[in-house]
Amino acid sequence: MTHPAHPHPQQPGGIGSAGGPGPIGSGAPVPPTGPPATAGPLSPAPTNPAPHAGSAQPPASQASAARTATPIDVPANTAEIGHAQKILSDVEKYLDHFVVGQARLRETLVLGLLTGGHLLLESVPGLAKTTAASALANAVHAEFARIQCTPDLLPSDIIGSQIYNSRTGGFDIQLGPVHANLVLLDEINRSSAKTQSAMLEAMQEKQTTIGGHRYDLPAPFLVMATQNPIEQEGTYQLPEAQLDRFMIKDVLDYPTPEEEMEILRRLDKGVFDADERPGPACDLDDVRTLQQTARNIYVDPAISRYLVEIVTATRNAGRYIGPLARFIECGASPRASIAFTNASRALAMIRGRNYVIPEDVKDLAVRVLRHRIILGFEAVAENVPVEHIIGELLKAVRTP
Repeated sequence: MTHPAHPHPQQPGGIGSAGGPGPIGSGAPVPPTGPPATAGPLSPAPTNPAPHAGSAQPPASQASAARTATPIDVPANTAEIGHAQKILSDVEKYLDHFVVGQARLRETLVLGLLTGGHLLLESVPGLAKTTAASALANAVHAEFARIQCTPDLLPSDIIGSQIYNSRTGGFDIQLGPVHANLVLLDEINRSSAKTQSAMLEAMQEKQTTIGGHRYDLPAPFLVMATQNPIEQEGTYQLPEAQLDRFMIKDVLDYPTPEEEMEILRRLDKGVFDADERPGPACDLDDVRTLQQTARNIYVDPAISRYLVEIVTATRNAGRYIGPLARFIECGASPRASIAFTNASRALAMIRGRNYVIPEDVKDLAVRVLRHRIILGFEAVAENVPVEHIIGELLKAVRTP
């Protein structure tokens, strides 16, 4: 594809970089206003194209084509990106206060915040999943609800129920804990499939139905679910319909020895105590502004074709990865393309750009697809991880 007339900013650290913790966008220039020029069909591009001189503003005909190609009338401009960077930097500092290391986890949390896309976090117990969710809610001054999932948890315990009122002889509606801005479903795969399915309407339509009446959920609304590896005792496999409603699934690793030493140091200093908690980094109005800015990040049609081809390749893997295709039982649904687009916009904004580049899509591929590609018994028998399949698909699909 045709690259913008300015170099792609690369942060040395922070949420927008794999380099480690630090303020978002530190040292990253903000691109000029306007989307890059509209690209042609998918074709290989040089690995490191040299930046061009001149204005990044496309000609009027191309700008008109861009407006008809996307629902965005006015792409995010320099001032909006700069304002978003400032707010996100404050959110990053707040998260860094409670979450040691785990740079990718913090990036995933912010991606969910910017898009309203639900997050599934998997790891063994004790890797700060619950702490991270609580910290994100406090950082943006949101109403937070934590639901501990157990085998005896009922759907009414989540969405609410009708309670008989003996004084009136009627039934009162008692809303469940899902009616909050940020809902944490802790150890979701320890609850039954019936209880898990109770969240489908809330996650997709952002509403619940109790006694035949619809109740809208607050905005913004974000579900974060944690799960233990399915090999552990007392866990259930999440149904495919439930998994598909999560925008991202992130798998957390153990901290490094240095990070674990830092955790102990902060415990000794009382950094995690409630009275040491810093004030919120922003409020819900700021979050709504950030979400609107993220929706206005420009996605070139060539980028859209690229991410769609990656998704469709999971359904027709034989054309792309040959013998490895036998390991795939079911490919990703169109929700994967939607998740790719929304998450790529948010990641571009985190990294200080008002347009998406192929690297944004590649960096998100594993997190967006790992829970949507269903592997068959052969993959389990031969110990072929889904991440390996995704990596081979990315190699096979041409980069614009």
